[in-house]
Amino acid sequence: MKELRGGVCAPRGFRAGGVRCGIKGSSKKRDLALICSDRPCVAAGLFTTNQVKAASVLVTREHLAGGTCRAVIANSGNANACTGEAGIAAARRMAALAADFLGIQAEEVAVASTGVIGVPLPIGVIEAGMASLGASLRADGEGHEAALEAVMTTDTRKKDGALEISIGGVPVRMGGMVKGSGMIHPNMATMLGFITTDAVIRQDILDRALRRAVARSFNRVTVDRDTSTNDTILILANGAAGNTPIDTEGEAGEAFAAALEELCVKLARAMARDGEGASRLITVIVTGTADEETAAVLARSVAASSLVKAACFGADANWGRVLCALGYAGVPFDPAGVDVRFESSAGSVPVCRGGRALPFSEEEAKRVLSEEEIRIRVDLRPAGGGSPGPGSASAWGCDLSYDYVKINGDYRT
Repeated sequence: MKELRGGVCAPRGFRAGGVRCGIKGSSKKRDLALICSDRPCVAAGLFTTNQVKAASVLVTREHLAGGTCRAVIANSGNANACTGEAGIAAARRMAALAADFLGIQAEEVAVASTGVIGVPLPIGVIEAGMASLGASLRADGEGHEAALEAVMTTDTRKKDGALEISIGGVPVRMGGMVKGSGMIHPNMATMLGFITTDAVIRQDILDRALRRAVARSFNRVTVDRDTSTNDTILILANGAAGNTPIDTEGEAGEAFAAALEELCVKLARAMARDGEGASRLITVIVTGTADEETAAVLARSVAASSLVKAACFGADANWGRVLCALGYAGVPFDPAGVDVRFESSAGSVPVCRGGRALPFSEEEAKRVLSEEEIRIRVDLRPAGGGSPGPGSASAWGCDLSYDYVKINGDYRT
């Protein structure tokens, strides 16, 4: 795999742009984005599991029902959630405005929104901003950057990436962007995510690849145990690469799925690192379970623990909180077969073996846990002997700082 620049504009045939149209009057940043393909696309998407769903989610699920999508229009500053029939009408109007400009059908346009819940979407300012939005479209990194800025809210870092792989000797590209730093918890992590690819791929193969990638990336990220009303991840494939069609899950399908997973993991890690108020990225690695899903459940439980997160903020090697979080994860394991160590670029400190304390230097542990990226490694084995299981998984989170409360104490006002 080769890393590229350009995000969603790295694949051939895609353009993107973003402008400020004044959706949230107090904000001076871009707030309306458009991503589009010059040709028809097959598409797949996954959405929030929250029973309260934003209008954009409801409309986009309808539009994606046939497995095609050619453009995405997205706004920040307003979630268009809990806004009734007027909100549905506004989301449909957004799709129609983009479709009219691009000369395509409204059903070919996905809609995404993020921001404050319960406030009517000012569709008039979006309509007034469409001409400048269309003029902002570019097939390069500048277009991608403008679109990415337009969907950011409390994000402090841009989260994007692009890569190229070879499918049957033909270069195939994919690029992506995500926004999200608060209300992050499986399933899915609270986010808007847009991925483009120029691969020629059958829609059902694309859908399965996306589900696998999301399960191993965005569904293993947690910041604050809140899941939003607006979570959306979309992938559009326009076939501009001209590769031999990926119509099975054989070698070519696996190569595509592996590349998509790598891109999604990169984006998921960036979301965790940019958690609201975060000062540290935490990776929890669990090994030795019966299967991957058991390891994932345990890893997510540790990463989501407020007490573990607070200990990481204070660089406190409080390993008992790790075992506690494992214990309420809801999957069986033997506490007497648990080993725990804390790791970072500053070193590695074993703190627990067989479910019991190991002597360690508090000063050394604090030094290890004071790095910006830390790892909590949990190795499981049968307490009475025997080989560990083959299952392993990672989950990502961040520390819990004072700033998290500051950010969310007046988010609406």
